[in-house]
Amino acid sequence: MNKKYFMLLFSMILLVGILMACNSEDEEATSGSDSESSENTEETESENEGEAESEEPVKLMFHTHGNEASYNWSETIPAFEEANPGIEVELVILSEKGDTNEALQKLDLAASSGEQLDVLMFSDPASYAQRVDLGMVAPIDEFIEEEGYEVTEEYKVNTQLGDNYYALPGKFNPWYVLVNKDHLDEAGLEMPTDWTWDEYADYAKQLTTDDHYGTFFHGPQNGGWMEYMKLALASESENTDLLKEDGTSNFENPLFKKTLELRWQMEKEDQSATPYTDIMSQQLHYRDQFFNQDASLVMIGSWMNTELGGSDQFPLEFNVGVAPYPKNNSDDEGGYTPVTTDYMAVASNSEHKEAAYKFIRWYTTEGQVIQGKNIPSWNGVGDDELENIVNIILDDTSSPEKVDKEALISVLKNSKASKLVPPAPYQAEIYEMVNDEYEKLIYEEQDIDATIDAMHEQAQEIIANNE
Repeated sequence: MNKKYFMLLFSMILLVGILMACNSEDEEATSGSDSESSENTEETESENEGEAESEEPVKLMFHTHGNEASYNWSETIPAFEEANPGIEVELVILSEKGDTNEALQKLDLAASSGEQLDVLMFSDPASYAQRVDLGMVAPIDEFIEEEGYEVTEEYKVNTQLGDNYYALPGKFNPWYVLVNKDHLDEAGLEMPTDWTWDEYADYAKQLTTDDHYGTFFHGPQNGGWMEYMKLALASESENTDLLKEDGTSNFENPLFKKTLELRWQMEKEDQSATPYTDIMSQQLHYRDQFFNQDASLVMIGSWMNTELGGSDQFPLEFNVGVAPYPKNNSDDEGGYTPVTTDYMAVASNSEHKEAAYKFIRWYTTEGQVIQGKNIPSWNGVGDDELENIVNIILDDTSSPEKVDKEALISVLKNSKASKLVPPAPYQAEIYEMVNDEYEKLIYEEQDIDATIDAMHEQAQEIIANNE
């Protein structure tokens, strides 16, 4: 009995052990299966997250001085994003007033603070060249080479600095001559379509009456508006600034002397230009002088396109013509003129350089047409597109019918920028010196040769002090 009981008890214990062992193995198997399933799930989720991340659009931060009123961003940027669904552009307007100095200060602050910078817009060659020199801007030659085009063939403005390209040009604002056609008719003169500086001076002399001057030169003023100190220089294809490309003085260039002689002749001898003393003492402005018919010829930049037909502030009471920038000699190629543009660049610290380049390339080509606010630098704009842009611009003025649209289009089509001379860091110092010495000339304190000698000598000193 005890033996049987013992055997039965032993058998039960053995069976329980076997069952427990089997159950343990099942749990381990189940646990292993669950763990493997969990790992597979995590891997799948990780892969899905990676795919989701890779499908997220690239966000570009675009810093610009341009406000909505002047650049129509609300239509321009969505058009780019629609054409490039993988890229989003976030606009950072640095100055609602369009103040370029304010914009530059804020841009420099953003750069020093480590903010994300991708696309940058500069309004003038000095700010563009200086930020390149500071290392803020990336070269874009590799992207240009990959596309296989020549910037000088593709655009009217050459943005090259040294051996590299750091920007593409946006709008195209060449300088031209605004003409009071009513004054022209009264003097029996033909509308100029191709002329020299000597012919310009002759026109101004014939247009001068007791009621108005033949022409008005808006500079130099307080170290600014130096375009009026480079009249003959700017008619050439290169070497058009007060310093040469190598940074040396350009004041001994015969064309600089020609500019001084022209200014002296027209104001002092022909008395066909508004006196410099009047300009400074009365703070005269080119808009007032032209629209009030106080000057028949006014040389200025084509940002005036938006005002040619007059406005509430400056109602147009005469017919307006547009003449090209004069040449130095009748057999010169012609068409060269000072040009302002927007320099569209890629930030050097951008993590999305390829996408940023794609944006500036689009913006400086078809984007300019869509924007419809300015004449593009892009040579791919057809005659019909150019005419349409001009029509849109003039239709926003008070009296577009009084503007010689054909002459305006012709001048815009045939204007071209000379080679960019990189501005020196001390350019402002040079400009102030030139302004001071010019005033000594025009106030008859020294003659032209003495003025040139003084400018050249002081320029060399400024250069030496900044080396």
